[in-house]
Amino acid sequence: MNSLDGKVALITGAGNGIGRACAERMAAAGAAVVVNDVDAAAAAEVADAILHAGGRASACAADVTAPGSNDSLVTHAVETFGQLSIFHANAGGAQPLPTEEINPALYRQIMDLNLDAVWSGIQAALRVMLPAGGGSIVVTSSGAGVGAGYGLAAYGAAKAAVLQLVRSIAVEYGSRGIRANAVLPGPIATTPLRAWADTLPGGAAAFGAQVPQGRLGRPEEIAAAVVFLASDAASFVNGAALPVDGGVTAKLASPSAE
Repeated sequence: MNSLDGKVALITGAGNGIGRACAERMAAAGAAVVVNDVDAAAAAEVADAILHAGGRASACAADVTAPGSNDSLVTHAVETFGQLSIFHANAGGAQPLPTEEINPALYRQIMDLNLDAVWSGIQAALRVMLPAGGGSIVVTSSGAGVGAGYGLAAYGAAKAAVLQLVRSIAVEYGSRGIRANAVLPGPIATTPLRAWADTLPGGAAAFGAQVPQGRLGRPEEIAAAVVFLASDAASFVNGAALPVDGGVTAKLASPSAE
């Protein structure tokens, strides 16, 4: 396992799914983890699980789209554990709808969560990381940021934008010890995705069978990639976008030769 001994990590949206898996794996790798979620009870449950397993963690509930929330989260990390080594901007979410049905308020909500909160979180992290001489930033983007999906126009646009943000941070701050990378999850067996896939013909099993590896991914598989990117094992990986999707983005969807 990639070591995070001596590191302090802040993970947004870590109350369940991919975020929870990342928090638990970072703690197992040796990091002290600030577990953020808009759901206070979920954040506390994850932090308690980490503590029970012998790790170090602190829950900090906040809505990352609220003004000043990311600065408060970074302050909490520094005041609780003395520093901030890793910022994982993971909070996000899609609301699949045809483009013509996305009203201005919903569009703004999607952008606030998937793009603007990432921007403000990175800014908040930089204010601490730069004086300390460096740090690692990991953003959860999506395969929807590199390829289009039905009903995901606004979400995909936001996830594409954060990839450019990651590249910009890598170029602008690489010489000052900052690395910024993105992970691009494919279809992962989280509760919301399973619930959505079960509404399709054949359900989640048939949906997963379309992945080149023949199944949905597991949150723990995303966490393994995130821990690698956050660790010193990836010390020369900067500005990268790493798909963890079972081959989805590698596949030419149409026309098919099969």
